[in-house]
Amino acid sequence: MSDRTVLLKLLGVSLLWGGNYVASAYLLRDFSPILLSFTRLVVMSLFLLSVAAVNRSMRWPTTREWVLLLFAGIFGTLFNQLFYFTGLKLSTAGNAALIIALSPIATTLLSRLFLKEEVTAQKWLGALVALVGVVCIVLYGGKALGISKGDLFLLLAMLGMSISLLFIRKLTSGMTSYEVTIYSTLIGTILMSPAVGFEALQGQMHWSHHLWTWVLLVSVAVIGQGLAGFWWNQGIAVAGASTSAMFMNIPPFIAIIVSFFVLGDPIRTAQVGGGVLILAGVAIANMRRRQTPRVQTKDAVGLS
Repeated sequence: MSDRTVLLKLLGVSLLWGGNYVASAYLLRDFSPILLSFTRLVVMSLFLLSVAAVNRSMRWPTTREWVLLLFAGIFGTLFNQLFYFTGLKLSTAGNAALIIALSPIATTLLSRLFLKEEVTAQKWLGALVALVGVVCIVLYGGKALGISKGDLFLLLAMLGMSISLLFIRKLTSGMTSYEVTIYSTLIGTILMSPAVGFEALQGQMHWSHHLWTWVLLVSVAVIGQGLAGFWWNQGIAVAGASTSAMFMNIPPFIAIIVSFFVLGDPIRTAQVGGGVLILAGVAIANMRRRQTPRVQTKDAVGLS
Protein backbone atom coordinates (compact mmCIF):
# COMPACT_ATOMS: atom_id res chain seq x y z
CA MET A 1 0.00 0.00 0.00
CA SER A 2 1.44 3.38 -1.04
CA ASP A 3 2.04 6.22 1.40
CA ARG A 4 -0.44 8.35 -0.53
CA THR A 5 -3.18 5.74 -0.12
CA VAL A 6 -2.51 5.49 3.60
CA LEU A 7 -2.63 9.26 4.05
CA LEU A 8 -5.89 9.43 2.11
CA LYS A 9 -7.33 6.75 4.40
CA LEU A 10 -6.23 8.65 7.49
CA LEU A 11 -7.82 11.81 6.10
CA GLY A 12 -10.99 9.86 5.36
CA VAL A 13 -11.07 8.53 8.92
CA SER A 14 -10.71 12.06 10.30
CA LEU A 15 -13.59 13.26 8.13
CA LEU A 16 -15.74 10.29 9.17
CA TRP A 17 -15.06 10.84 12.87
CA GLY A 18 -15.84 14.53 12.54
CA GLY A 19 -19.06 13.70 10.70
CA ASN A 20 -20.01 11.12 13.35
CA TYR A 21 -20.68 13.86 15.89
CA VAL A 22 -23.06 15.60 13.49
CA ALA A 23 -24.76 12.36 12.46
CA SER A 24 -25.32 11.44 16.10
CA ALA A 25 -26.79 14.87 16.87
CA TYR A 26 -29.06 14.51 13.85
CA LEU A 27 -30.24 11.04 14.90
CA LEU A 28 -31.08 12.34 18.38
CA ARG A 29 -33.91 14.29 16.76
CA ASP A 30 -35.69 10.96 16.12
CA PHE A 31 -34.27 8.67 18.81
CA SER A 32 -34.14 8.89 22.59
CA PRO A 33 -30.51 9.09 23.82
CA ILE A 34 -30.21 5.71 25.57
CA LEU A 35 -32.02 3.80 22.83
CA LEU A 36 -29.81 5.40 20.18
CA SER A 37 -26.67 4.56 22.13
CA PHE A 38 -27.76 0.97 22.76
CA THR A 39 -28.89 0.36 19.17
CA ARG A 40 -25.64 1.70 17.77
CA LEU A 41 -23.65 -0.49 20.15
CA VAL A 42 -25.67 -3.57 19.16
CA VAL A 43 -24.97 -2.91 15.47
CA MET A 44 -21.31 -2.30 16.26
CA SER A 45 -21.09 -5.52 18.30
CA LEU A 46 -22.65 -7.58 15.50
CA PHE A 47 -20.18 -6.07 13.04
CA LEU A 48 -17.19 -6.82 15.28
CA LEU A 49 -18.38 -10.38 15.92
CA SER A 50 -18.75 -10.91 12.18
CA VAL A 51 -15.18 -9.73 11.63
CA ALA A 52 -13.95 -11.99 14.44
CA ALA A 53 -15.81 -14.99 12.98
CA VAL A 54 -14.23 -14.43 9.57
CA ASN A 55 -10.70 -13.93 10.91
CA ARG A 56 -10.94 -16.59 13.65
CA SER A 57 -8.18 -14.80 15.53
CA MET A 58 -9.80 -14.26 18.93
CA ARG A 59 -8.48 -15.91 22.08
CA TRP A 60 -10.26 -16.44 25.39
CA PRO A 61 -9.10 -13.91 28.03
CA THR A 62 -7.63 -14.92 31.37
CA THR A 63 -9.49 -14.25 34.63
CA ARG A 64 -7.40 -11.12 35.25
CA GLU A 65 -8.07 -9.90 31.72
CA TRP A 66 -11.82 -10.43 32.15
CA VAL A 67 -11.74 -8.18 35.23
CA LEU A 68 -9.86 -5.47 33.32
CA LEU A 69 -12.21 -5.86 30.34
CA LEU A 70 -15.18 -5.45 32.66
CA PHE A 71 -13.90 -2.10 33.90
CA ALA A 72 -12.92 -1.04 30.37
CA GLY A 73 -16.45 -1.85 29.22
CA ILE A 74 -18.08 -0.05 32.16
CA PHE A 75 -16.15 3.18 31.72
CA GLY A 76 -15.31 3.17 28.01
CA THR A 77 -18.61 1.89 26.64
CA LEU A 78 -21.39 2.07 29.24
CA PHE A 79 -20.57 5.35 31.02
CA ASN A 80 -19.00 6.99 27.99
CA GLN A 81 -21.94 6.28 25.69
CA LEU A 82 -24.64 7.10 28.22
CA PHE A 83 -23.13 10.46 29.12
CA TYR A 84 -22.12 11.20 25.52
CA PHE A 85 -25.57 10.86 23.97
CA THR A 86 -27.30 12.51 26.93
CA GLY A 87 -24.88 15.43 26.72
CA LEU A 88 -25.08 15.68 22.95
CA LYS A 89 -28.87 15.94 23.21
CA LEU A 90 -28.42 19.06 25.37
CA SER A 91 -25.35 20.53 23.67
CA THR A 92 -23.94 20.76 20.13
CA ALA A 93 -21.90 18.46 17.90
CA GLY A 94 -19.09 21.01 17.83
CA ASN A 95 -18.84 21.25 21.60
CA ALA A 96 -18.95 17.45 21.88
CA ALA A 97 -16.06 17.00 19.44
CA LEU A 98 -13.94 19.63 21.18
CA ILE A 99 -14.55 18.32 24.70
CA ILE A 100 -13.86 14.70 23.70
CA ALA A 101 -10.59 15.93 22.17
CA LEU A 102 -9.42 16.61 25.73
CA SER A 103 -9.25 12.86 26.42
CA PRO A 104 -5.47 12.44 25.84
CA ILE A 105 -4.75 15.16 28.42
CA ALA A 106 -7.16 13.65 30.95
CA THR A 107 -5.63 10.21 30.45
CA THR A 108 -2.16 11.59 31.13
CA LEU A 109 -3.26 13.21 34.39
CA LEU A 110 -5.19 10.11 35.48
CA SER A 111 -2.11 8.01 34.76
CA ARG A 112 -0.16 10.24 37.11
CA LEU A 113 -2.83 9.92 39.80
CA PHE A 114 -3.52 6.18 39.65
CA LEU A 115 -0.55 4.62 37.86
CA LYS A 116 2.07 6.99 39.30
CA GLU A 117 3.43 7.75 35.84
CA GLU A 118 5.70 10.75 35.57
CA VAL A 119 4.12 13.95 34.26
CA THR A 120 6.63 16.43 32.91
CA ALA A 121 6.38 20.21 33.06
CA GLN A 122 5.59 20.13 29.36
CA LYS A 123 2.56 17.91 29.98
CA TRP A 124 1.36 20.13 32.81
CA LEU A 125 1.64 23.15 30.50
CA GLY A 126 -0.32 21.34 27.81
CA ALA A 127 -2.98 20.37 30.34
CA LEU A 128 -3.30 23.96 31.54
CA VAL A 129 -3.66 25.33 28.01
CA ALA A 130 -6.26 22.69 27.14
CA LEU A 131 -8.16 23.32 30.38
CA VAL A 132 -8.46 27.02 29.53
CA GLY A 133 -9.91 25.95 26.18
CA VAL A 134 -12.51 23.75 27.87
CA VAL A 135 -13.49 26.57 30.23
CA CYS A 136 -14.02 28.85 27.21
CA ILE A 137 -16.27 26.29 25.54
CA VAL A 138 -18.27 25.34 28.63
CA LEU A 139 -18.82 28.93 29.80
CA TYR A 140 -19.11 30.80 26.51
CA GLY A 141 -19.75 28.21 23.81
CA GLY A 142 -23.44 27.65 24.42
CA LYS A 143 -26.63 29.48 23.62
CA ALA A 144 -26.27 31.60 26.74
CA LEU A 145 -23.50 32.60 29.12
CA GLY A 146 -23.00 29.99 31.81
CA ILE A 147 -22.31 26.31 32.32
CA SER A 148 -24.30 24.02 30.04
CA LYS A 149 -25.69 20.83 31.54
CA GLY A 150 -25.02 19.09 28.25
CA ASP A 151 -21.36 20.10 28.28
CA LEU A 152 -21.00 18.74 31.81
CA PHE A 153 -22.36 15.37 30.63
CA LEU A 154 -19.90 15.48 27.74
CA LEU A 155 -17.07 16.09 30.19
CA LEU A 156 -18.20 13.01 32.13
CA ALA A 157 -18.25 11.04 28.85
CA MET A 158 -14.72 12.18 28.11
CA LEU A 159 -13.66 11.23 31.63
CA GLY A 160 -15.19 7.76 31.23
CA MET A 161 -13.24 7.23 28.02
CA SER A 162 -10.03 8.43 29.66
CA ILE A 163 -10.44 6.10 32.64
CA SER A 164 -11.09 3.15 30.32
CA LEU A 165 -7.80 3.83 28.55
CA LEU A 166 -5.96 3.12 31.81
CA PHE A 167 -7.38 -0.42 31.77
CA ILE A 168 -6.81 -0.76 28.03
CA ARG A 169 -3.12 0.09 28.51
CA LYS A 170 -2.79 -2.87 30.86
CA LEU A 171 -4.82 -5.15 28.61
CA THR A 172 -2.83 -4.45 25.44
CA SER A 173 0.31 -5.80 27.10
CA GLY A 174 -1.10 -9.29 26.54
CA MET A 175 -3.99 -8.80 24.09
CA THR A 176 -4.32 -7.08 20.74
CA SER A 177 -6.26 -3.81 20.56
CA TYR A 178 -8.59 -5.66 18.18
CA GLU A 179 -9.46 -8.24 20.89
CA VAL A 180 -9.81 -5.59 23.59
CA THR A 181 -12.15 -3.56 21.38
CA ILE A 182 -14.45 -6.49 20.68
CA TYR A 183 -14.66 -7.84 24.23
CA SER A 184 -15.05 -4.43 25.93
CA THR A 185 -17.72 -3.37 23.44
CA LEU A 186 -19.72 -6.56 24.00
CA ILE A 187 -19.49 -6.16 27.77
CA GLY A 188 -20.57 -2.52 27.64
CA THR A 189 -23.48 -3.35 25.33
CA ILE A 190 -24.76 -6.05 27.67
CA LEU A 191 -24.44 -3.75 30.69
CA MET A 192 -26.44 -1.05 28.93
CA SER A 193 -29.51 -3.29 28.57
CA PRO A 194 -31.00 -2.32 31.97
CA ALA A 195 -30.63 1.38 31.12
CA VAL A 196 -32.71 0.87 27.97
CA GLY A 197 -35.36 -0.91 30.02
CA PHE A 198 -35.41 1.93 32.53
CA GLU A 199 -35.82 4.51 29.74
CA ALA A 200 -38.77 2.50 28.42
CA LEU A 201 -40.39 2.22 31.86
CA GLN A 202 -40.07 6.00 32.27
CA GLY A 203 -41.97 6.47 29.02
CA GLN A 204 -39.08 8.42 27.52
CA MET A 205 -38.14 5.96 24.78
CA HIS A 206 -38.86 6.91 21.18
CA TRP A 207 -37.42 5.99 17.81
CA SER A 208 -37.58 6.92 14.14
CA HIS A 209 -40.25 5.55 11.82
CA HIS A 210 -38.23 6.41 8.70
CA LEU A 211 -36.13 3.76 6.98
CA TRP A 212 -33.39 6.13 5.90
CA THR A 213 -32.63 7.24 9.47
CA TRP A 214 -32.09 3.59 10.41
CA VAL A 215 -29.80 3.26 7.39
CA LEU A 216 -27.87 6.29 8.65
CA LEU A 217 -27.61 4.75 12.14
CA VAL A 218 -26.24 1.45 10.78
CA SER A 219 -23.84 3.30 8.47
CA VAL A 220 -22.47 5.38 11.36
CA ALA A 221 -21.91 2.26 13.47
CA VAL A 222 -20.36 0.08 10.77
CA ILE A 223 -18.49 2.59 8.60
CA GLY A 224 -17.95 5.56 10.90
CA GLN A 225 -16.84 3.46 13.86
CA GLY A 226 -16.00 -0.08 12.77
CA LEU A 227 -14.24 0.28 9.43
CA ALA A 228 -12.80 3.69 10.32
CA GLY A 229 -11.22 2.19 13.42
CA PHE A 230 -9.55 -0.55 11.41
CA TRP A 231 -8.32 1.97 8.80
CA TRP A 232 -6.90 4.10 11.60
CA ASN A 233 -4.92 1.23 13.09
CA GLN A 234 -3.72 0.30 9.60
CA GLY A 235 -2.60 3.87 9.01
CA ILE A 236 -0.62 3.90 12.24
CA ALA A 237 1.09 0.65 11.28
CA VAL A 238 2.15 1.96 7.85
CA ALA A 239 2.58 5.73 8.25
CA GLY A 240 3.69 5.76 11.86
CA ALA A 241 2.19 7.19 15.04
CA SER A 242 3.53 10.73 14.69
CA THR A 243 2.14 11.18 11.17
CA SER A 244 -1.21 9.66 12.12
CA ALA A 245 -1.49 11.88 15.20
CA MET A 246 -1.65 15.02 13.05
CA PHE A 247 -4.95 13.86 11.60
CA MET A 248 -6.54 13.80 15.09
CA ASN A 249 -6.70 17.61 15.01
CA ILE A 250 -9.18 17.53 12.13
CA PRO A 251 -12.43 15.94 13.53
CA PRO A 252 -13.44 18.73 15.98
CA PHE A 253 -13.36 21.42 13.31
CA ILE A 254 -15.07 19.16 10.76
CA ALA A 255 -17.85 18.70 13.33
CA ILE A 256 -18.21 22.47 13.82
CA ILE A 257 -18.33 23.21 10.09
CA VAL A 258 -20.63 20.34 9.11
CA SER A 259 -23.02 20.99 12.02
CA PHE A 260 -23.28 24.61 10.83
CA PHE A 261 -24.49 23.54 7.39
CA VAL A 262 -26.45 20.41 8.33
CA LEU A 263 -27.93 21.23 11.75
CA GLY A 264 -27.86 25.02 11.61
CA ASP A 265 -25.67 25.27 14.74
CA PRO A 266 -23.92 28.66 14.88
CA ILE A 267 -20.14 28.80 14.90
CA ARG A 268 -19.20 30.73 18.03
CA THR A 269 -15.95 32.51 18.70
CA ALA A 270 -15.61 30.65 22.01
CA GLN A 271 -15.82 27.33 20.18
CA VAL A 272 -13.09 28.21 17.71
CA GLY A 273 -10.85 29.81 20.34
CA GLY A 274 -11.44 27.05 22.87
CA GLY A 275 -10.87 24.40 20.22
CA VAL A 276 -7.55 25.91 19.20
CA LEU A 277 -6.45 25.98 22.86
CA ILE A 278 -7.50 22.36 23.45
CA LEU A 279 -5.69 21.07 20.38
CA ALA A 280 -2.67 23.24 21.16
CA GLY A 281 -2.60 21.83 24.68
CA VAL A 282 -2.83 18.26 23.38
CA ALA A 283 -0.02 18.98 20.90
CA ILE A 284 2.20 20.49 23.61
CA ALA A 285 1.57 17.62 26.01
CA ASN A 286 2.31 14.97 23.39
CA MET A 287 5.44 16.49 21.89
CA ARG A 288 8.14 13.88 22.33
CA ARG A 289 11.75 13.47 21.42
CA ARG A 290 12.42 11.51 18.28
CA GLN A 291 14.01 8.63 20.11
CA THR A 292 10.85 7.93 22.11
CA PRO A 293 7.99 8.45 19.66
CA ARG A 294 4.69 7.48 21.15
CA VAL A 295 1.09 8.53 20.69
CA GLN A 296 -2.23 7.45 21.95
CA THR A 297 -4.09 5.48 19.29
CA LYS A 298 -7.81 5.45 18.85
CA ASP A 299 -9.80 2.24 18.96
CA ALA A 300 -12.70 1.37 16.72
CA VAL A 301 -14.99 2.13 19.63
CA GLY A 302 -13.32 5.19 20.92
CA LEU A 303 -15.08 7.93 19.15
CA SER A 304 -18.28 8.63 20.23
